[in-house]
Amino acid sequence: MKKILQLFRWQSMIKPEEIVGEIPSNREIYRKTFDIAWPSAVESVLIALIGAIDMMMVGSLGSAAISAVGITTQPKFIILATILALNTGVTVLVSRRKGEQRRDSANNYLRQAVLMSVILSFCLSCLGGLFATQFLQFAGANDEFLDLAVVYFRIIMVGNFFYCVGLTMTAAQRGAGNTKISMITNIAANAVNLVFNALLINGLFFFPKLGVAGAAIATALGNFISFLIATYSVTRKDEFLYLSFSHFQGFDQQALRDLTNISSSALVEQIFMRFGFLMYSKAVAGLGTVAFAAHQVCMQMMSISFSFGDGLSIANTSLVGQSLGRRRPDMAMIHGKVSQRLGMTMAVVVSLFITLFRVPLMGMFTNEAEVIAAGSIPMMILSVTVLFQIPQVIVIGSLRGAGDVKFVAMLMLISVSIVRPGLAWLLCHPMGFGLVGAWVALLMDQLTRNVISSWRFRQAAWTRIQV
Repeated sequence: MKKILQLFRWQSMIKPEEIVGEIPSNREIYRKTFDIAWPSAVESVLIALIGAIDMMMVGSLGSAAISAVGITTQPKFIILATILALNTGVTVLVSRRKGEQRRDSANNYLRQAVLMSVILSFCLSCLGGLFATQFLQFAGANDEFLDLAVVYFRIIMVGNFFYCVGLTMTAAQRGAGNTKISMITNIAANAVNLVFNALLINGLFFFPKLGVAGAAIATALGNFISFLIATYSVTRKDEFLYLSFSHFQGFDQQALRDLTNISSSALVEQIFMRFGFLMYSKAVAGLGTVAFAAHQVCMQMMSISFSFGDGLSIANTSLVGQSLGRRRPDMAMIHGKVSQRLGMTMAVVVSLFITLFRVPLMGMFTNEAEVIAAGSIPMMILSVTVLFQIPQVIVIGSLRGAGDVKFVAMLMLISVSIVRPGLAWLLCHPMGFGLVGAWVALLMDQLTRNVISSWRFRQAAWTRIQV
């Protein structure tokens, strides 16, 4: 037991010759990590729940409705890819300037990023709405649920504009360590989404019964509310981040170059990742509506399990960036390893929970016996997958916080764009393993990312990157 406890002490995480200053106590380190991580974890879970709630509440409408909502996930994230890349840049730069205590520079990055987000979000949301049918057909939607999926997708694209701009503001706040802002915005978004889902999907009280379209409207309304809260969070002059255009002189070329330098690599990562996810989803969609509905339920569970690790990853990105900004690579390494230890503990708990309650969990999304039966083995594979998934997400958070985004992009190319969709197609179709084959491919993707990212972390070259 003592040996296990020793693994959680900072003294076991770094060599004496790597220490460059005073190290806080273990209690202080864990308290700081927890203070930043728990709001991020709650935020990530709530983001995952937005899609899960829609799927749960349309589940009563049948497998076609579940498939219609599920098929929009990857096209939506392809639309979001540019904004998510931009947000990586603003998080990394703000965290470094926070560590250096350069408030004016951090606010300049915030201002430039928000302007870029407004322009890009408007253009991308319009494109998504105009070409919804083409996007979803390419994603694998069949005639059984294509029309429903198009309606859902076009409505959420309206809310997407507000969602994207709000995400950029909260990404900057995360870089400054203000993770509670993101949590609050997502609590509000989920509350609105849940209430209007109930009112609009089944037509409660005097509201019309809109089915899948009602779920989309509820999501869009939730996105708008989260945007309002995110905007309010950057309008207070006494906070580290304050968004003001009173002295705006136009785009700052140097700030744009700094953002582009990091965001361009993050965009390549997003493109590789989203292309891989899309092709993987397309391979599974070819198995039929029931199999795809079961797959979407399992993916929602995976998204929720991923969100626990993602919360620690977001906190880790901020802590690593701030530590390197203070020229404390030793603390960056310690924060990274503390988060990994916590993540592995969390992964074991989540894995056991999924193993024990896999059938009731699927029953929350659908009452169709065929769908639940088809998802039973994939849920067991998921329980193993999370043991690799959660730790690697946290390691990649360390690399992103250090600005090692080019390496992360190449990792996504290998793992997500090649390993996952290639194996999925091979196992699902030529080899005939169906949905089980798709989930074996996903497990191998997560294992690949875990091994390679852990190797990169141990090399510690990321602690010397200048941003």
